[in-house]
Amino acid sequence: MQVTIFPLQDFPIINPGDDLESILIDELRKVDMIDGDIIVIAHTIVSKAENKVFDLSKIKPSSFALHIGDLQDKDPRKIEVILRESQEIIRMNERVLITATKHGFICANSGIDKSNAPGETVISLPDDPDLSARRIRDRIISSLGKSVAVIISDTFGRPLRTGTVNVAIGVAGINPIEDFRGRKDLFGYELQSTLVARADEVTAAAGLVMGQADEGTPVIIVRGVEYSQTDASATDLNRDRQTDVFR
Repeated sequence: MQVTIFPLQDFPIINPGDDLESILIDELRKVDMIDGDIIVIAHTIVSKAENKVFDLSKIKPSSFALHIGDLQDKDPRKIEVILRESQEIIRMNERVLITATKHGFICANSGIDKSNAPGETVISLPDDPDLSARRIRDRIISSLGKSVAVIISDTFGRPLRTGTVNVAIGVAGINPIEDFRGRKDLFGYELQSTLVARADEVTAAAGLVMGQADEGTPVIIVRGVEYSQTDASATDLNRDRQTDVFR
């Protein structure tokens, strides 16, 4: 298997309310798409198009947000947005605020991001990243006639590991988890518990090209990966409480 990863170069800046699907289709027409391609899209441009941008000048922080802001020496207005986009605080101290988002993702600051947000604004995750991915995939199939998969990505930290990595928060047309149980390894041993986070693998690989700063490449095409198609959700990657030893 040979995997190729390349960006859509010079992708236009996306502003709140833009028709991302139409802009994306126009850009994809410039490359030779093939069936099986996986389109990895940074959530920031999806969130912008879906108006998930918060003007901090219009945010009134609660007393709890003021307390956390004082504890962490951070803008309490941003803390307020983080709290609004969360369903639970997992860990909090003077340095970090780890939350469970409304989607069930456990990450720093509910995924609220100041990067690539102009002025006094912050960007949150899409309300339903799976739905966003399905909508984009449907437009690509209907407009370009190519059977592709779509992944919406974000950058998460990891328990017991330093540094961040791109992960899938929304999927369409790709099974996020490949079940290898029952298969044999090189020595004939039957795999008992191997579940491969295929969508996260692809997203992390795309992150090598997407970058984290001013690269301006929020859309990546990953070609040559073997995957199965499904209507499953990226939230299937969330570990449940019964098997989560970190909570």
